[in-house]
Amino acid sequence: MLILLPPSEGKTAPRSGVPLDLASLVLPTLAGERTTAMGILAAVSSAPDAAEVLGVGETVRADIDANVVLMESPAAPAHQVFTGVLYDALDYASLPETARRRAREKVLIFSGLFGVLSLGDHIPNHRLSVTSTLPGLGRMSSWWKPRLTPPLDAHAEHTGVIIDGRSGGYAAQWKAPAAITATVDVFQIRNGERKVVSHFAKYTRGLVARELLLAGPRVVKSPESAAEVIAAAGSAQGAHDWSVDLVPGTGAKPSSLQITLPDEHTTVGGS
Repeated sequence: MLILLPPSEGKTAPRSGVPLDLASLVLPTLAGERTTAMGILAAVSSAPDAAEVLGVGETVRADIDANVVLMESPAAPAHQVFTGVLYDALDYASLPETARRRAREKVLIFSGLFGVLSLGDHIPNHRLSVTSTLPGLGRMSSWWKPRLTPPLDAHAEHTGVIIDGRSGGYAAQWKAPAAITATVDVFQIRNGERKVVSHFAKYTRGLVARELLLAGPRVVKSPESAAEVIAAAGSAQGAHDWSVDLVPGTGAKPSSLQITLPDEHTTVGGS
């Protein structure tokens, strides 16, 4: 089992800890690429037009400044640094130790700066969307794709089922093998009709990841068994108010875990 997630824009900057060690990150063979991206990002972030180039507002100036000192800043585990709504729902800290170990081993977080990370990788605060364009590199999703594809293709040969909770540019960084992959697609009933939603999608994907980590790879062996686990969580008393359908994949198109939320569904928002 392998679970693919996006990062979060919301982060908690580490206040203490040893600095970033590129050799300790998942897929350490990408150290050269990560060094290149960090160097160019630092140069961009030092310039007067940094916010414009990075496509962010001046309200995140502290994050832009952090890009300049990535190798000197304190680093902490990614599950502590990423604090957006998806990671609130995943709630790593409250998982049993067995599930926390699975999370560190079975979850990959896609990143505009680092390419891909594990939940246990120690990283500093930073700001770089995968949709950003850096001088000499271009759009980060396009720059990372040929660099991530060979090692992740090799990694996928030994993972079993892949549950893809990414969206947008992060999904473009690597195309997971369709035959063993199921995407997580979130809908909501609105005025009697099922509509694609983005507001609740991140939170729901965090809950899905949590349920799969609790079940474990001995149970989650295929898109069908993943759907059964998520459906059971939705039907359990006091659990999640959703229904689940599995749409089988066809050719190069992966299966789709389609989660439908009721019209009255509410949850917190965030990034």
